[in-house]
Amino acid sequence: MWQERYNTSDYVFGKAPARFLTEHAGYLVPGATALAVADGEGRNSVFMAEQGMRVTALDFAPAALAKARRLADEHGVTVDFRQCDIMREDWPGDFDLVAGIFIQFVGPDGRREQFRKIKAATKPGGLVMLHGYTPKQIEYGTGGPPNPENMYTEEILRAAFVGWEVLVCRAHEREISEGRGHAGMSALIDFIARKPA
Repeated sequence: MWQERYNTSDYVFGKAPARFLTEHAGYLVPGATALAVADGEGRNSVFMAEQGMRVTALDFAPAALAKARRLADEHGVTVDFRQCDIMREDWPGDFDLVAGIFIQFVGPDGRREQFRKIKAATKPGGLVMLHGYTPKQIEYGTGGPPNPENMYTEEILRAAFVGWEVLVCRAHEREISEGRGHAGMSALIDFIARKPA
């Protein structure tokens, strides 16, 4: 499915990074290591690399990775793009920052596994940055999966990262325009937390 979705001439979610990343760019420390999970066509990992981070990006679809490499070349940055089935394969670990932006393609069981791997990939004192949709997004239908069980709430995210220092946890609504994949009024949630040292 993902290979087919990304096997197009355009960038499905555009070339610009998610606004979540630009608004929280202060957390993107030059020289720090970052992992972008299920990063698709590279818009977010390329932006992190532009901030001076050393970025590894994982995605399943070769078509997405090919576009991501082109985007990195366009911006004159280097990203370690790796093909990976994030639900079945091991991830690299020990990153200063792990970002999961619109990775809500699994239900509650899959989400628990995603979060387990995200936590394991984050070094002590490192940050996790998550951005996605709340269940209200179903009403808007402007992007994301059709299943509300896949969505995040503040309660779900706080419960998943108990013991971490929560720096940002905010549900909000806004108009977004990120390619044809995310366009229109959207019910969003931002989450940033620091792993105990």
